Amino acid sequence: MNLANQRILITRPRAQAEEFASALIAEGAQPIYFPVILIVPPDNFSAFDFALHSLEHYEWLILTSVHGVEALFKRLEVLGIRQIPPGLRVAAVGAKTAQCLSAQGILIDYVPDEYSSEAMLPGLGKDIDGKRFLFPQSNLARTVLAAGIRSAGGLVTEVVAYRTLASAPDSSEMDELRAGVDVVTFTSPSTVQNFVAIVQRNGLDPFNLPGNPLFACLGPITQKAAEEVGLVNLVTASKYTTDGLMEAIANVVHS
Repeated sequence: MNLANQRILITRPRAQAEEFASALIAEGAQPIYFPVILIVPPDNFSAFDFALHSLEHYEWLILTSVHGVEALFKRLEVLGIRQIPPGLRVAAVGAKTAQCLSAQGILIDYVPDEYSSEAMLPGLGKDIDGKRFLFPQSNLARTVLAAGIRSAGGLVTEVVAYRTLASAPDSSEMDELRAGVDVVTFTSPSTVQNFVAIVQRNGLDPFNLPGNPLFACLGPITQKAAEEVGLVNLVTASKYTTDGLMEAIANVVHS
């Protein structure tokens, strides 16, 4: 993989961008921080806390992001809950989510081959009627998997474990975008939507940016969000990790 001299914009929160930036630098790229979302705690913990105090009543704990894992274990620590019940099965969307769970000493029962929520349903068992599922998630979480479980007779509890808010890049970061970039990376639908809004608010046309950048999307759900707002010149990682995103970019820039 060779990304020499590519100016690559990172739209994920700054706290989560460091590892991606380091990987880009190792491949010769110039990462540009441009955080368009911010991850913060929920306004009210009551629903989340009640669910965590009731973990023994659930058959499955479903985690769809690293942010959800981090929020879960921070809250367990606050509540003095030292471990999850041994009979609680755990499912994770994505390699990074699974890795984060493993780092906490959690044995994972199921990770789908395709890193999307929809791909998880078949792996949760043939008979989920009456089984209880807990989803600690974002305030902006998609409801496709939860709806699928409910339609199969499962009992779903969705609680806000963290909030995804719009962030604002600073003036120097806006100047970097105005100077022209080669690639803009998106890791979630919210990064797409907030990027377009921020760019327009600062007097730029997201469909005619300096440098005519490639838009690189982490997975088909993010790609769909980019298509829905009207972006073109898209590439999507076939492996839904930042390494997969880098590979997809490299394949295009060196084709």
